[in-house]
Amino acid sequence: MKPQHWPLYGLRLRTPRLELRLPDLELLDDLASVAADGVHAPGEMPFTVPWTAVPPEERGKVVFQHVLSTVANWSVRDWALSLAVLCEGKVVGRQDVMARDFAVTGEVSTGSWLGLAHQGRGIGTEMRAAALHLAFAGLGARTAVSAAMTDNPRSLGVSHRLGYLPDGLTVAAVRGAPVTLQRLRMDRARWEECRSIKVTVEGLDGCRAEFGA
Repeated sequence: MKPQHWPLYGLRLRTPRLELRLPDLELLDDLASVAADGVHAPGEMPFTVPWTAVPPEERGKVVFQHVLSTVANWSVRDWALSLAVLCEGKVVGRQDVMARDFAVTGEVSTGSWLGLAHQGRGIGTEMRAAALHLAFAGLGARTAVSAAMTDNPRSLGVSHRLGYLPDGLTVAAVRGAPVTLQRLRMDRARWEECRSIKVTVEGLDGCRAEFGA
């Protein structure tokens, strides 16, 4: 695919094990299948938007449509980069990097999920490290923020391993019930101090302006 009119399709983030890229239609179909196969245990809900609380075939469709919508609705002032994560050439999950008014705030947020079959291998830490490298080294971000439910130790563990610091608690309504989330924050100096995973970025120069960087 030649990304002439949407150069973000040429962006690549690479770590020792992973490649992250905006999925074309074939790769997006693979990503939707990973979601359909499950991303958390039945009875759990780690997301404030409960997109997984539907049958498997609908879950795959939700992912397919959502990623396409991030391209269709992209603007310099409000963007969401939704990257497929590949491990040894196989799609295993998704890593998002998002910002509003990035040119003013210099702040990004992240979100992610991994297929159940690929959890517990450190992939979540590695793919978030790639997102942080893009934000700080690639786009010149000043801060990165994240949040996870206080009963989600895996997500919180990824943040702590990468050097995020606690930033207070907040309450959200999920399926009609209150849930408590731990906010987390990292500034550029903290990232420089804590980063330990090698990341390379390819294709950013052709699309840097799309981020408001």
